Amino acid sequence: MTKSNRLFELIQIFRAADGPVRADDLAARLEVSVRTVYRDIAALQAMRTPIEGAPGIGYVMRRGYDLPPLNFDEEEVEALRVGLCMLSRSGDRALRRAADRISAKIDALHAPADWLQVSPWGAPDDDPELGCVSKAMLRAAVREERVLRIDYQDASGQRTTRTIRPIAVVYHINAVLLAAWCELRGGLRHFRTDRIYACETTGASFTGQGEILRQIWSEQNRWDLGGEDFLSEEVPAAPT
Repeated sequence: MTKSNRLFELIQIFRAADGPVRADDLAARLEVSVRTVYRDIAALQAMRTPIEGAPGIGYVMRRGYDLPPLNFDEEEVEALRVGLCMLSRSGDRALRRAADRISAKIDALHAPADWLQVSPWGAPDDDPELGCVSKAMLRAAVREERVLRIDYQDASGQRTTRTIRPIAVVYHINAVLLAAWCELRGGLRHFRTDRIYACETTGASFTGQGEILRQIWSEQNRWDLGGEDFLSEEVPAAPT
């Protein structure tokens, strides 16, 4: 989460709080260190946000401070609600937590819409206890163009260690795929994220290459020309 997003989230947390909020609790919710929370609060106070308190006691924001409302019409709000609910089907726990935060902001400004329901069944969760790698880590590697080393198991159950350059994350209904340049195969491949059982950064980057590789990948994966014509037999269209 970027600093600007953290500052916005802090304001939303203080707005919803019934009393003082401790820095430890803020750090846990934002998944940062307590020291970072102290710095962010100081930054907000420097911008004249009315936050009061002290370390060890907790912080509150004076009533009356607000942000501009979200100016969406009725159908736009319903589209947001359905889209956010569908993130629960992605198996991406970090995105789901972000969707919950956005939903809370929408609920604070609009009436509830319990009649909008989305089935939760979809891709399996990226549960570390089951050996699955966090999708948030994979997304970060794509954004930052970081080379990864992964332990991958194919459809036949064979495991291999791959060094890859991740370029895209593709969310299907029943699986999430990581598109990447695979050094072992010498080409672009798809990897099901629920079959990646270990992942680490190598310390190397491929800065400037991601956009080029993504362009090649997009040309070879035209959704309007078949949709699920994968680059490799390593990733079937449905879980096995």
